[in-house]
Amino acid sequence: MTTPDFLTHGFGDSPEVELDDVPVRGIVPDWLEGTLLRNGPGTFQVGERRYRHWFDGLAMLHRFTLQGGRVSYANRFLETKAYSAARDDGRIAYPEFATDPCRSLFARAMAVFDPQVTDSAKVNITRLAERYLALAETPVQVEFDPQTLKTVGVDSWDTSTFGRMTTVHPHVDGDRGEAVNLVVRYGASSRYVFRQVDLADGGALDGTDLATRRVAKPSYIHSFGMSGRYLVLAEFPLVVNPISLLLWLRPYIENFRWEPRRGARFHLFDRETGAHVRTLRAPAFFAFHHVNAYDDGDDVVVDLVGYDDADIIGAFYLHRLEEPDARIPPGTLRRFRLPVRGGDGTVTGEELSPTGIELPSLDYDRMNTRPDQRYVYGVGLSGERGFYDRLVKIDTGAADGSGRSTKIWSEPGCYPGEGVFAGRPGREREDDGVVLSVVLDSERGTSFLLVLDAEGFTEIARAELPHPVLLGYHGRYDTSA
Repeated sequence: MTTPDFLTHGFGDSPEVELDDVPVRGIVPDWLEGTLLRNGPGTFQVGERRYRHWFDGLAMLHRFTLQGGRVSYANRFLETKAYSAARDDGRIAYPEFATDPCRSLFARAMAVFDPQVTDSAKVNITRLAERYLALAETPVQVEFDPQTLKTVGVDSWDTSTFGRMTTVHPHVDGDRGEAVNLVVRYGASSRYVFRQVDLADGGALDGTDLATRRVAKPSYIHSFGMSGRYLVLAEFPLVVNPISLLLWLRPYIENFRWEPRRGARFHLFDRETGAHVRTLRAPAFFAFHHVNAYDDGDDVVVDLVGYDDADIIGAFYLHRLEEPDARIPPGTLRRFRLPVRGGDGTVTGEELSPTGIELPSLDYDRMNTRPDQRYVYGVGLSGERGFYDRLVKIDTGAADGSGRSTKIWSEPGCYPGEGVFAGRPGREREDDGVVLSVVLDSERGTSFLLVLDAEGFTEIARAELPHPVLLGYHGRYDTSA
């Protein structure tokens, strides 16, 4: 069986390189002066072993600097314990999302008393005050220098590395000078805990517990919602017995079980006091990513990318992607209206578009928590086979639902990553700017930075690298980095 080109080049190995002047086709706008920072796996192969899942691999940071119509590029592995073990000893030394080290039964038993979690923070990037952090779902977050990409040190949303997981999508509210993230504390009495960080303290993660809720069987949670007044915890029926995680007898995600009879729940918490306000129930569904949440009178409106079940996680095992009949379930943009009071306590979602979408993004700095936010950018599927092979822009329409539409960019053999919005300075229109995406050209075995006009969703430039960038996850555009 021939391995598809997108697997060979998108799930292989990346060299560390630095390029002062990347060839550009088209014209990069003069006003586009800043840096696209991107995170993701830099290799899936360590010695004789291969990581098992798209969410595994060793973390690599990428930097595209745009200035005066020119583009420079550099990448670098995060200098972590997981990377050092792979580089120096040729071994996978730390458990990842779906890959465990080779350990004896005795070593597994000892791990209960001396737990080791990966510090390969490969999933996302955030900026807290002047600090740039590579984010992982484990407690360990890695600070780095955005100019050199060198690792500065490690930090944590919580005080312990044992029995803790976090989301990789914290919310940053510059107007209030705070950041919030969700921590799941596993134990005999597990808890969901929202942690609040004061940006005036320089972005240090030694924050405070803002809101807490006990849970017997915690859900796998990748992100959460935040409106102007409320924190929104969407709890899916993909749950775990905490004892299974504490024993760590199998890879992290393989301890979770899909229990659809539980349904889904939305928990609302007051952002000012941390008080639990209400819990609402919904039919069973799953989601990785929230898109936006906003207050509408006595309701909280939540947009997210939803799935009918959690099969999407299994679809990303590398051996599954290699199968001739491999299928990736498409997620769809869904809206839930959550009444703060009244009603019978049950809600159902409205599908805003039938177009499949993942890795959703928006003009976060300007439009997050606003009810007039309309445009969502993401990757999509031309079919259910292969991998994400197009970029999509979904217009969620006016308040009355009118004007909804979808625009698409695609090119044969190309697999784009997350579309990151970069707005024109002084803009008044929401989509006045560009969308930046790192695209794998599987036929040439190279990658390029794509610059799309955000309004028309048409290409205006591309900067072509001589090597492939592995298929990754999230990043950010910053005019200060």
